[in-house]
Amino acid sequence: MTEEYDKMLRGEVYSAIAPELNEMLNKCKDECWEYNRIRPTLVKERNEKLQEILGKADDDTFINQPFYCDYGKHIRVGKRFFANFNWVVLDEAYVTIGDDCFIGPNVSIYTACHSTDPAERNTRDEFARPVTIGDNVWIGGSATILPGVTIGDNVTVGAGSVVVKDVPSNAVVAGNPARIIKMLK
Repeated sequence: MTEEYDKMLRGEVYSAIAPELNEMLNKCKDECWEYNRIRPTLVKERNEKLQEILGKADDDTFINQPFYCDYGKHIRVGKRFFANFNWVVLDEAYVTIGDDCFIGPNVSIYTACHSTDPAERNTRDEFARPVTIGDNVWIGGSATILPGVTIGDNVTVGAGSVVVKDVPSNAVVAGNPARIIKMLK
């Protein structure tokens, strides 16, 4: 790979406008465009295309169209994964999702981070933090998962929540920022 790509995956500051990164981003945009234009009833063809885009998926992976991501190959989903309409993943770092996870409509998962200093931000330098989601997780519609978050097993994230910090296993969280509503037994 390239120096900027390697720095991105190591979580270091990298140039988001590096030509080689733009080439990879554009390739993935084309693949997502193709996926989003496959007739919805052609489930096998859709799944085959998803397996080309994603870093890990299987024959039971199901993502309703439209679906958008930056690199695709950094997204790894477990068995029996389901995502509803308009799932957006900015996968500058790895996004790892366990088995039996359900993603509601309009959910966004972000790994890209930008400086809060405007001068630094305007250089187009950024960094990325991975997102990890355990097994048996349900993320409600229009929720947002921010960079660096780890969500444990058996978690429910309420619709519209913004998850800004790690969530322990067996928790139900909701709100902006998301907070624990209850713990499951």
